Amino acid sequence: MPVVLLRRSAPDPTHLTVVHDGTPFRVAVRRRASARRITLRVSSATGEVVLTLPERTAVSAAQRFADAHSAWIAGRVAKVPARITLEDGAVVPLRGVPHRILHWSVTSGLTVATRDGEEAPVIAVSCQAPHVGRRVRDFLEVEARRDLVEAVTRHARTLGRAPKRLTVRDTRSRWGSCSARGHLNFSWRLILAPSFVLDYLAAHEVAHLAEMNHSERYWRVLEGLYPRVEEAERWLKRHGTELHRYG
Repeated sequence: MPVVLLRRSAPDPTHLTVVHDGTPFRVAVRRRASARRITLRVSSATGEVVLTLPERTAVSAAQRFADAHSAWIAGRVAKVPARITLEDGAVVPLRGVPHRILHWSVTSGLTVATRDGEEAPVIAVSCQAPHVGRRVRDFLEVEARRDLVEAVTRHARTLGRAPKRLTVRDTRSRWGSCSARGHLNFSWRLILAPSFVLDYLAAHEVAHLAEMNHSERYWRVLEGLYPRVEEAERWLKRHGTELHRYG
């Protein structure tokens, strides 16, 4: 007897809308064959609400589930730190030190970290007003890459291993990663944290060049590279989410 496959009559919507106390919330829909039940997740970094449902669960059931959890969604979204736009007057941390963005000229020029007339730290931007955010973001990425290259090179030299490639992106789920091919990837947002945190993440991924796991042997390798592991982990646990506020 031939097997009859059940097909949904229409594609799933990309999102659902849930309303709590008059406020609408956009809920992204993800269908996953491995899922056994409906789940909801709110990203502590971006505030994105994602509903995951099993392959054979109807979207109507997902909507009812989301509606029943509207108060929970609203509560979790409310806890996500407010976004800070990279614009003139905004304050962003650079290596853990608050810097005010200073748009001082409309003539195209370099973006630099310096001090204003009162000796307060600033990121001075020279460009047309609509481009301030992009210029600041580009500057932060360049600074992140420079610090990460220096830290990775130093730790790799100590370990006696060299990565094949280093990339800097806007990662959301992890601050850094190391592939089996020796490719290291980091979040540019580490430049916002105190320098010892970036240094720790560089050592963390370099250690994976020797141990592609989190075994006791791996942690011994890491502590040989960087002894302030617990201090850096505590900082990330307390403040890591805040780094996603910017931009």
